[in-house]
Amino acid sequence: MAFGKSHRDPYATSVGHLVEKATFAGVQTEDWGQFMHICDIINTTQDGPRDAVKALKKRISKNYNHKEIQLSLSLIDMCMQNCGPSFQSLIVKKEFVKDILVKLLNPRYTLPLDIQNRILNFIKTWSQGFPGGVDVSDVKEVYLDLLKKGVHFPPLDGEAETKQEVGQISPNRPTPVPTAPALSSIIAPKNPTISLVPEQPPKVTTSNDLQPPNYYEVMEFDPLAPATEAVYEEIDAYHHRGAQSNSDC
Repeated sequence: MAFGKSHRDPYATSVGHLVEKATFAGVQTEDWGQFMHICDIINTTQDGPRDAVKALKKRISKNYNHKEIQLSLSLIDMCMQNCGPSFQSLIVKKEFVKDILVKLLNPRYTLPLDIQNRILNFIKTWSQGFPGGVDVSDVKEVYLDLLKKGVHFPPLDGEAETKQEVGQISPNRPTPVPTAPALSSIIAPKNPTISLVPEQPPKVTTSNDLQPPNYYEVMEFDPLAPATEAVYEEIDAYHHRGAQSNSDC
């Protein structure tokens, strides 16, 4: 029994006194050696598991000191990994999970987000069971109840890695190159496209337009060929026909 402690005080036992010292706010950081010593006492004494849980309840219950809460959670984590079913079965009871840990999530304790997530991770992990036949029905019920209330549990380490592997894009993955569509996928339009051309103004007919065509073109006459009397006669006849056409108009 610790000096000056009542036998009813959870800190009065040998392991309870060590829990009090290891989780005191004046400690700079986790004393892993002291934590391991506490685990040894829990595993080697008959009352060790029960006395340790009582001391942890006293340290955490209605405690607004974030440093002591953090140290207590670290001690709980080590004990759950290194102690046997006799200790684990007491931690996963409603009397500890719901009445002690879950109450710390109340906003009045203003716990930092990392400490809140650590508590939620404990509950989620413990609800999945332990080797050795530990009854986890209480903590599983608390876990499911929190889910129904809309509490978001952060992913566990293994789950986070799996999601990262699935969602991660390899930097060496080649960039897809767009290809031309297959010919069968190209459908010609049913109606051809019509290009609209501005309407041309009506052409005004002049006297020049009524002139007969060049007789060289009509007669296929070669001006470089030697002129003959027959050619001159055809030219005169052509002019005569053209004059007659003008008089008819």
